[in-house]
Amino acid sequence: MTELNKKSQLREWTEAIVTAAVLTIFLRTFFFQMYKIPTTSMVPTLMPGDKIFVSKLVYGPKIPFTSHRILGFGKPTRGDVVVFIPPHDRKKAYIKRLIGLPGDNLMLKEGNVYINGKIIVDPEIARNFYYSKGEYGQENESIVIPENKYFFLGDNSISSLDSRFWGFCEEKDIAGKAIFIWWPPRRISMIE
Repeated sequence: MTELNKKSQLREWTEAIVTAAVLTIFLRTFFFQMYKIPTTSMVPTLMPGDKIFVSKLVYGPKIPFTSHRILGFGKPTRGDVVVFIPPHDRKKAYIKRLIGLPGDNLMLKEGNVYINGKIIVDPEIARNFYYSKGEYGQENESIVIPENKYFFLGDNSISSLDSRFWGFCEEKDIAGKAIFIWWPPRRISMIE
């Protein structure tokens, strides 16, 4: 092999690696990201060790280094399982179920969630018992969700550090919607 052929092959490999890296960064920034579930806070929906696919396109991807978003397919909806950065711990992402939307009057009573005075009957929310704990989760005490903020609860509320303790998450801190579990193989399924 000549010196020219070696340089040509090295250049081709370098271009391929750089292109793959740029494409990966672009896709992770604007389209999707993978996460591994570290805790039991979302049991039975998500188990520790589950690997999940999160779509950034659903709510619109954030423009890097800004708080602005590109227009997505929709807004966060009550009952969605969402990845976000909580206000009390800016270094890691959390995953919880979206319960309270901006302007909602929310109350926990006897393990149930009430929104604007009505009990939530959505089966993904109603199947869970929500313990009255923390500053924002006192029994029979209603709170109003501020504009552009959201209230999240873990499905396994006895072991979940969620909005009951740290309050509200800003819309700009929502990373994406959890779509499906892709690992382990026996747990592959859509996330509801």
